[in-house]
Amino acid sequence: MKVFAVLALWTTLFHQGYSNTLDSCQGRCGYGTDNSLSCQCNSSCERYKDCCSDYTEICKAGATSCKGRCDEKYNTQNKCHCNSKCAQYKNCCSDYADLCESDGGGGGGSVITDAEIKALSETLYAQDSNKASASELIIDSQALVADSQTSSKDDLSSRPMFRYLNEEALFSRPTYAALLAVLDNYDRMTGQIEDFSPQQLAEQEAFLKETMSNTELGRELFAFLYTKGIYASEEEFIQDLKMMWFGLYSRNNNMMDSSGFEHIFAGEVKGGKVSGFHNWIQFYLLEKRGKLNYYSHSFNGPWTSYPDVMGMQFMWEGYFKQVGSAVIGCSPEFDFALYSLCYITRPGKQCRLSLGGKELIIQTYTWDNSSYGDGKKYIGSAFPATPRN
Repeated sequence: MKVFAVLALWTTLFHQGYSNTLDSCQGRCGYGTDNSLSCQCNSSCERYKDCCSDYTEICKAGATSCKGRCDEKYNTQNKCHCNSKCAQYKNCCSDYADLCESDGGGGGGSVITDAEIKALSETLYAQDSNKASASELIIDSQALVADSQTSSKDDLSSRPMFRYLNEEALFSRPTYAALLAVLDNYDRMTGQIEDFSPQQLAEQEAFLKETMSNTELGRELFAFLYTKGIYASEEEFIQDLKMMWFGLYSRNNNMMDSSGFEHIFAGEVKGGKVSGFHNWIQFYLLEKRGKLNYYSHSFNGPWTSYPDVMGMQFMWEGYFKQVGSAVIGCSPEFDFALYSLCYITRPGKQCRLSLGGKELIIQTYTWDNSSYGDGKKYIGSAFPATPRN
């Protein structure tokens, strides 16, 4: 039996592309002691001084990493683990999410790791040529409150949050103009049917075209999802975005009263309070018209230029929002691309992004009460989560 085990191990190593000798720990870390082998690769070898020469490099240094270990079988001798159950038992290695975590959705495409999502978000961040500059947008953040104070409904900021915005420079750009055209198409009260005119439906189509088809940033997002096998064509990509974002479903009283876009970008009122509302341009427009009163903010991102991230407390014509987080100063295409990327790859989960080397977490939620196409889920919500310390 021992000879058979040695032959089986040798065969495994050979087929995995490793050396055909057994004097290495490559692929052997944690194996039980076998005196028929020239050296050992488990914790006992240090005591008996019969470790393979690369034991320290491969087994000890790699003991806290998932490099080369994704989906390995559970081994009690390992300090941390790299299989699908490690998250459940809270014993994953620190780089498990970056190296091993698989695609949370996307129609059967290939595995998409956190590292790939972060790399793409950095690319999109660099490509956001339509974002506001420091001379085009000035924020007056004023009062900062603790998380425990966000429900107090105290107006601690005497001035508007937006001190200045160069509308002439920004709103004349195609993606901004397309967003403005769509934002005013909604009744904010849930329970009220959303009934779009042909013109309003055309405005939805124009928004998708301008943000995703006509910008370098949108084309970059599609190219990534295409190479991962999630979409077979740009037409399929745009059609799926149209359904997941603009497809109607019911949040109240079985009325077709809501969509992912309305909830996240325009904002809604449900149960006597503001629901959704995670877009800075909608915030600016309502504040400018005197319909929104900024109270305070509970977090402000680490970025020193736009886009930045804030969590705001405000009153929208009699209805309060406890934390309305938003990516401030970004272009409409960047906002739309980030939320779409996170929802497609991490539906119903936290999505870890990187902007200028700093982490941003987007929390997504699926709408599980109805679906479109072949059982696909509409976007329920997505928003910037409170940054981790």
